[in-house]
Amino acid sequence: MAERRNDPQVYPLSQSYNHSTDFNVKRDEESAFRKQDEIRRNYNASLNVTRDEGSDSIESDEIHRKKHLKYLAYFVSFVVFQTGIIVLFSLTVMKVKTPKFRVRSITFDHFEVRTAPNPSFNFIASVEVGVKNKNFGTYKFQDSKMYFSYDGMPIGEAFVPDGKAGWLSTKKLKNLATVLLSNNLPTNSQLGNDLNSGVLKLNAQSQLSGKVTLTFMFKRKKSTNLNCNITIGLADKAVREIDCN
Repeated sequence: MAERRNDPQVYPLSQSYNHSTDFNVKRDEESAFRKQDEIRRNYNASLNVTRDEGSDSIESDEIHRKKHLKYLAYFVSFVVFQTGIIVLFSLTVMKVKTPKFRVRSITFDHFEVRTAPNPSFNFIASVEVGVKNKNFGTYKFQDSKMYFSYDGMPIGEAFVPDGKAGWLSTKKLKNLATVLLSNNLPTNSQLGNDLNSGVLKLNAQSQLSGKVTLTFMFKRKKSTNLNCNITIGLADKAVREIDCN
């Protein structure tokens, strides 16, 4: 009898087993791919979010910078405006101007002139003066005297009472009485020639001292001078011209 061999038999893997294994491998590969794709999408999304946040941060900083520049421009404009107001106020309202002191008119109550043998004149006059105040505040002045002269020699004086000139106004002082005489003039003066010419030139000088009160608080001392040349027409017995410096 032939001898029976006891070799082990090799059985091939079933077809169903191979298909299941391939399916599992593919499923694992697809799962890994999906995970990688999901990781990549998440990474890209995080990059976009970071990029958007950075862009928003830059845009927010730019908005804040523009606001700061706008506020700074407002502040600078306000400072410039206030400085201009202060300078304008200092140059106009707070600047103390010297009041003007002038002879406004002279009328004669008595008019006497002699040309020979001894040239002389004798006038009784009424004088009106004005104190023009150009300040934004009152000007209060003390009383004073006004001196008249001919050719540098005194011929008379008038009393100027105290008073007050209002804001941007003129204080008129009327009926200041004076007597103008040539008695004290030297005999060798040019009075005869002037009287014969029909024109007599006199001079009036005075000074007022007072204070200007600005905005009811600030007081500044201020003096003003009067210096007027007076031309008298002897024929018409009236003042022809008053020229004040």
